[in-house]
Amino acid sequence: MLNEFIEGLAEILETEIENIQPDTLLGNFAWDSLAVVSTMALVDDVYSVMLDGQALAKCQTVGDIQKLIAVASGN
Repeated sequence: MLNEFIEGLAEILETEIENIQPDTLLGNFAWDSLAVVSTMALVDDVYSVMLDGQALAKCQTVGDIQKLIAVASGN
């Protein structure tokens, strides 16, 4: 599942998979409202978890998104 998430996030951020690490700053990419909505859909598809859009928009790194997913999925 993690690989599927990373691949999808790389596509959303229009970058290479190698550039997606936990400490990757989202602000270095087009982290806008469209990217947030697309990431919400990706997480729902991959993890069957619906994230809060406002909380997701506040994420600054890929690791922040992963923490949000863990909290939302109860892990």
